[in-house]
Amino acid sequence: MSILKIFQLLKHFEIWGNKGTDYLIAILTFFILLIIFKLVLMATLKELEKLSKKTKTDIDDFIVHILGNVKPSFFFFIAIYLSSSILTLSPLIHRVIFGLLIIALALQVILSLQKIIDFAVKKKLLNPKENNNDKEAAIKLIAQLIKISLWALGFILILSNLGVNVTSLIAGLGVGGVAIALALQNILGDIFASFSIFVDKPFKSGDFIIVGSDMGTVEKIGIKSTRLKTLQGQELVVSNRELTESRINNYGSMEQRRVVFSLGVVYETSADKLRKIPVIIKNIIQELSDTKFDRAHFKDYGDFSLNFEIVYFVLSSDYNKYMDIQQAINLKIFEAFSEQDIKFAYPTQVVYMGKSN
Repeated sequence: MSILKIFQLLKHFEIWGNKGTDYLIAILTFFILLIIFKLVLMATLKELEKLSKKTKTDIDDFIVHILGNVKPSFFFFIAIYLSSSILTLSPLIHRVIFGLLIIALALQVILSLQKIIDFAVKKKLLNPKENNNDKEAAIKLIAQLIKISLWALGFILILSNLGVNVTSLIAGLGVGGVAIALALQNILGDIFASFSIFVDKPFKSGDFIIVGSDMGTVEKIGIKSTRLKTLQGQELVVSNRELTESRINNYGSMEQRRVVFSLGVVYETSADKLRKIPVIIKNIIQELSDTKFDRAHFKDYGDFSLNFEIVYFVLSSDYNKYMDIQQAINLKIFEAFSEQDIKFAYPTQVVYMGKSN
């Protein structure tokens, strides 16, 4: 049987309001569209790959990856929808085909957006040079929440395009969401506070911080709380919301420590020795490494002592190093004062008794 006779038979064959030739044209259109989509995609990918090799950025490589992972079902349903427009179909069948197209389109968009989120997290938000498990866990959790929101939004959009009245559904979800938010407001507050900590970075793991009357070294920044190792050795757990609402003294970001201390000598000290004291202290501090002398002054007359104020800088944020330097300074001052016969003051009382006539 020749092709012409087959065509004549199809022309006289009719089912569901469409001739056989209409079905043939629709089928041919479907396969032609699939071939065109495939060829266009291959050509586009080939050109983009050439361009990506000429650039240093990895964004164009990621675009190639996104296009290369487009699901075949996406093109399949587009071809079905376009080719079916040739036929006269019932509203139900047309709605089913349109619904399948909307589902395929929504799935492809959501999957692509998920890949974009993963790319942003891996390449832009997480620094591979930083070994911060707390930050990584928090960012991945936030990314997961965004993905869940995408699926929920996609589900609502699919229902809306399928003719379902989603107004009541959204209203119900809104009321339920408010109820859940009220029940979990403390937990949600801590989660958003942790996000604020990771974005603003007021401190990081390893920093020594003071929050109110508490102090310690940051050991772990979690989703709900932050754990500190106190000077006494115990672990202190502080909620992230409390941290973001408090004033924090962060000694971890301190490049140098300003130290102010005072000492007093007895009133019987001569003027010459009083003039020597600032010079003696200056020489002692300048001889030590990792220090920078600022000033030393005869400050005031105390109740039982002549008071000096000394200011210097420790060129480190390490508290133990500061204490070692201060101890060395105190010992050298004690030795120098002993050699110069300069006496430290301590609380004394002198009683003057007069003889009455």
